[in-house]
Amino acid sequence: MDQFIEAFGLVTAPDVLIAIIASSVYGLVVGALPGLSATMATALLVPVTFYLSPIAAIATIISASAMAIFSGDIPGCLLRIPGTPASAAYTDEAYAMTRKGQAELALGAGLWFSALGGLAGTASLILMAPLLAELALNFSTYEYFWLAFLGLMCATLVARSSPVKAIASMLAGLLISSIGIENPGGVPRFTFGLTDLYGGIEVVPAMVGVFAVSEVMRAIAAPEPPRLPRRKFGSILAGQWQLTKKYWRQMTRGNFVGIIIGVLPGAGADMAAWVSYALAKRFSKERKKFGTGHVEGLVEAGASNNASLASGWVPSLLFGIPGDTITAIAIGVLYMKGLNPGPTLFTERASSMYALCIIFAVANIIMIPLGIVMIRAASLVLRAPRSAIMPLILICAVVGSFAIGNNLFAVLVVALFGVVGYLMEANGYPVAALVLGIIMGTMVEQNLVTSLIKSDGSVLPFFERPVSAVLAGITLACLVWPLFVWAHRKLRKNQVLAGVHER
Repeated sequence: MDQFIEAFGLVTAPDVLIAIIASSVYGLVVGALPGLSATMATALLVPVTFYLSPIAAIATIISASAMAIFSGDIPGCLLRIPGTPASAAYTDEAYAMTRKGQAELALGAGLWFSALGGLAGTASLILMAPLLAELALNFSTYEYFWLAFLGLMCATLVARSSPVKAIASMLAGLLISSIGIENPGGVPRFTFGLTDLYGGIEVVPAMVGVFAVSEVMRAIAAPEPPRLPRRKFGSILAGQWQLTKKYWRQMTRGNFVGIIIGVLPGAGADMAAWVSYALAKRFSKERKKFGTGHVEGLVEAGASNNASLASGWVPSLLFGIPGDTITAIAIGVLYMKGLNPGPTLFTERASSMYALCIIFAVANIIMIPLGIVMIRAASLVLRAPRSAIMPLILICAVVGSFAIGNNLFAVLVVALFGVVGYLMEANGYPVAALVLGIIMGTMVEQNLVTSLIKSDGSVLPFFERPVSAVLAGITLACLVWPLFVWAHRKLRKNQVLAGVHER
């Protein structure tokens, strides 16, 4: 109780409250602009967190990401242009409701069930994290190696593109993470005689480049989206309590799916939304109504994407393994502020962890009034010309990256990774797998080398310890599964062809 009271005092500090409100408004605006993802909104905030206290810095990441995930529903519903990838799963359904004159119901459902899903995810964070922390205190470098490796494998399994391209992106990220002298041997690698590369590639400029600058480049190449005509909205939350009572099973299932997917390293809110929308359609009693403007899919998917946002912090806080790209950015902020991820966070810095959970709850509660204001102001935000927004984003990316280390080389890194991110997306290579490889590379290598030193070069301890053996089995199964699926499809195809020839 003393730690909870201390955490409440940390959250109610003036700088933290200001950070929550300001970043919430920022997240709502950025998420509502077509093409600007919650990840990009979070990446642009990182340079700002450099000047904030630890709790205020984390508050900006949590509030902005939660608001951006919801407000991505607004342009999807009104213009059929998803504001964030998490909104893409049910954009057509929401737009069909708008064409039927039910825009208020669709936007209200997105707001209401996103807030409830966020609170469910927060509850899962409070319940799961301390229990898993007790287990994690017994982990050694063997278990951490398999956890990090499992995180890399999960990133390839949930990628929407080809698994081969996802693996290629991940390996490129691992190669980038090996640059510099910060390795177990202390030997310069891939520096090519450039002193700026001795410290390696900073994660934050790389992320700002691949997510923000590449988005600016895509916006320059794409046509200007249609502008929303001015209109007045009716009551936004009218009928939402009736929907909650009618679709409580769908909401609960969406929360549960979102929490499970959020805990998986590399998945995230967009994957949770797609899976939940598919489940809603699969088990619905009114399946034929899907695609014609049926609110049931919005209820389940909206509850799922925000629930996954909070539960995605569980592996990030316990093991330093990103649950999604947003928590990948948050891990960098945690290290920068001295809140190094690990199970000891819940013993040595318990008040800070309680504060984080309180911030999640506050952000999802204030999402409702701020979301209503944002929906009513949507006609103004969506009418903002892209030619005015993109230069501001580019300036923020450059100035923020320079401010982190007062180093011009960071600006060059931002520019280079902007081009890399643009080319990767244009050719179907997922940039999230690249970023995950950059972040996880150091963790994989250090735990592997440390474990081999402890075992005098033997690999048996990686499989002899009970928890390590289980994690090894899961990881190897994830590695072999794509090959098994490919072989099964190949065999089925050959059987079908053989049947055709016999006829």
